[in-house]
Amino acid sequence: MALLYKADPVRGQQWQALFAHHAPDIEWRAWPDIGNPEEVEYLAAWTAPEDVAQLLPNLKVLFALSAGVDQLDLSRLPPALPVVRLLDPGITRGMCEYASWAVLSLHRDMLRYRQQQVARCWQAHLLQPAVNRRVGVMGLGAQAQQILATLAPLGFALSGWARSAHQVSGVECYAGEAQLPAFLSQCDILLCVLPLTDQTQGILNRRLFAQLPRGAALINMGRGGHLVEEDLLEALGSGRLSGAVLDVVQEEPAPASHPFWDHPQIVLTPHIAAMTQPQSAFGVLLENIRRFERGEPMVGEVDRSLGY
Repeated sequence: MALLYKADPVRGQQWQALFAHHAPDIEWRAWPDIGNPEEVEYLAAWTAPEDVAQLLPNLKVLFALSAGVDQLDLSRLPPALPVVRLLDPGITRGMCEYASWAVLSLHRDMLRYRQQQVARCWQAHLLQPAVNRRVGVMGLGAQAQQILATLAPLGFALSGWARSAHQVSGVECYAGEAQLPAFLSQCDILLCVLPLTDQTQGILNRRLFAQLPRGAALINMGRGGHLVEEDLLEALGSGRLSGAVLDVVQEEPAPASHPFWDHPQIVLTPHIAAMTQPQSAFGVLLENIRRFERGEPMVGEVDRSLGY
């Protein structure tokens, strides 16, 4: 049995060492050196190769080395091929760290203070207590719920929205299109961790921004495809929004001419909110392989009808 790895070669060396030590029965192969393709039963990849069914005729499972799978064109994959997201606890910890930093940066007015530092302006502004700041999270999956749990001790009023109903302790939950306006109307800081699907493409747009309290701020930790970038610039220019922290953009890497780079009301980071770490992710991947071998359900298997 062989596993083919198709992703970052530097981290691939770490993965290889872990498999050699803990799972020597699984032969490790790194793209493009696939060896005998008929021996490859598992593919661990960021993106799948073209014509994967013809290239790897005995492939049993595609493990996406990410928490999301929007980088994969599911329609081009064999319908019966299981696709499994990598629910790495290290990714969740990283997302919680980034979300806490981003929320606190906006809450404590750090965009304004950064501008004042550049201008050599020493001026204090009134501090809004966290209890008076309302933070709303779009998406109520496992990562979003961990983010909300991390923010809870800080004292913010927390709410969450998803397409289906959820119950989360200490969080006012909203569901579906009918409840979206009510959710948005009480979000001083809106944080997006939705999966990117046909339904959520471009959801962060002019119409949505108009339903937020004037002066609200945005954090996008989902995908660049969630955000209509021109609408954000318009909202910031009009004062509808006061600031944004963005870890993702439509085109990555962002070109040097992108207006987000030097916008005074935007903090832009290069898709680093969380990264797959082989040390924390290996156990999850190996356990899913063992589950498959035992005929048990795998954790994180994608529902093709939902896209995640």
